[in-house]
Amino acid sequence: MGFMDRFTDAGSSGGRVLAAGGRRALLGLLRGLHGGRLELIEDGRALAFGSAEAPLRARVEVRDPRAYSWTLRGSTGLGEGYVEGLWKVDDLVALARIACRNLDPFDRWRRRLQPVIGPLERALSLVPRNTRTGAARNISAHYDLGNRLFESFLDERLMYSCAYWPSDEATLSEAQEAKLERICERLDLGPDDHLLEIGTGWGGLAIHAASTRGCRVTTTTISAEQYAYASERVREAGLSDRVELLLSDYRDLAGTYDKLVSIEMIEAVGWQYFPAFFSKCAALTRPGGAMFLQAIVIRDDLYEQEKASRSFSNKHIFPGGCLPSLELIAGLANRNGMPVSWSEEISPHYVRTLAAWRERFNDAWPELRGLGYDGRFKRLWNFYLAFSEGGFAERRIRDVQVLLAKPGWERRRSAAAEAQAVSNSRSGRSSPGHVPVAR
Repeated sequence: MGFMDRFTDAGSSGGRVLAAGGRRALLGLLRGLHGGRLELIEDGRALAFGSAEAPLRARVEVRDPRAYSWTLRGSTGLGEGYVEGLWKVDDLVALARIACRNLDPFDRWRRRLQPVIGPLERALSLVPRNTRTGAARNISAHYDLGNRLFESFLDERLMYSCAYWPSDEATLSEAQEAKLERICERLDLGPDDHLLEIGTGWGGLAIHAASTRGCRVTTTTISAEQYAYASERVREAGLSDRVELLLSDYRDLAGTYDKLVSIEMIEAVGWQYFPAFFSKCAALTRPGGAMFLQAIVIRDDLYEQEKASRSFSNKHIFPGGCLPSLELIAGLANRNGMPVSWSEEISPHYVRTLAAWRERFNDAWPELRGLGYDGRFKRLWNFYLAFSEGGFAERRIRDVQVLLAKPGWERRRSAAAEAQAVSNSRSGRSSPGHVPVAR
C-alpha cells in the first residue's frame, strides 16, 4: 500500500484528492528551493531539494498525508499540521529560515491579488477586532494562560519583549536589564518626570523606572492576571507611592504625562485602530514630551497584504494581532505631531532572546506537563517561538525601537541635561537617581 493510500480518513476520497494535490503543489515549489537544503521523508524514503552544500538545512518527516492538504492554508495549516503531529522536523528554526528565503514568489502573487483579496479579507473579518470588549478577550487568551507558564521561560522580571544583549557572555536577566536601562536613558527619565506606560506586562519596566530614576509611573493593562501580579510586585518593592497601576484600555486614559512608553504592545492594537492609538498617545503627551515605542514590525512592502489576513500567530497565539510597518508608524506619528526623533532596529537581539526563551521553555517542560499542559501545547509554543526566531533572523519581521517627540523635546532635554550637570557638580554625584546596569 502506497504512502498516499494510507490517508487516515479512509472514507474521504475528497481528502485523499486534496492531499495528493497538495503534495504535487508542494513538490513543484520545492524543486525551485534556494538558500538552504530540505530533505522530505515519506515512509523512510528521502526526497532532497536545494543545494547539497547549503549550510542551512532541515529534515522534515511527513507522518500523515493530511499534512500536504493542510499546507495549502499557508502558515496556519503548516503550523496546525505540526501541532497535530502530522509532520515533524529536526530543526524548526532552520525550516523557518529556509521558508522565509523562498517566499518572494508568494509575496508577488499576493501583491497582485491584493485589490481583490484585501477587501474580501476585511469584509470577512478573519482576524478578531480589538474593540474594548474584543481586546480584553484577545489579551486574556494569551496573557492569562497562567503566570507559572511565563515564569518558566522569561527572566525574573517577566519581561516578555526583546532583550538587548550587551555582550556575548550576558545572561537573559542582564540583557533585559540592559534593555530597560536603554529605555530609561533614551527618555532621559528623572525624579521630576511622570511616565505613562501603555502595556504593563508583569510590572518590570514600571518597577525599574521608579526604583532607578525616582520618577512617578502610571501603567495600564487589560489583563487581569498581569494586573494582579504586577500589583503584588509593586507592593513588595515598596513602590506603591510612585507606581500607579490601572486596569484600563488605553482608549480610556485621560490627563497628560511628561513621557510615554509602550513596549511591544502595539501589535495587539489591531490595524483598524492604529490611527486612534497614535492620536491618543499624542493627546496624552505634554508639549515638549516624548514617547518610546518598541515594536515588532512587518516589512513595509508586506503590510497591506498582511494586515487583515489570518496567520498561525493571530489565530492561535495572539488573537486580533497585527504587525504595523515602520513606514506606517512614522506616518501616523508625524500626522499627530510626534515625528520620529530616533530609531534603531534590534532584530538580532530578538533572535537570541527567542532562542533563550525556547531553551528555557523546553527545559521547564517536565514541570509544565505536571501543571496540565499537554504535548500539543508544547508543539504549539515551540512552533511559535521557533518560527518567530527564524522570521527575525531573516528579517521577514523586525524589532525596532523608536523615539517619537513633540516640538521642543530636544530643547527641553538639553536644558534638563544642563541643569542636571550643575546639580551633579554641586553635590559631587555623577548620576543622581540612576543605578548603573551591571555589565
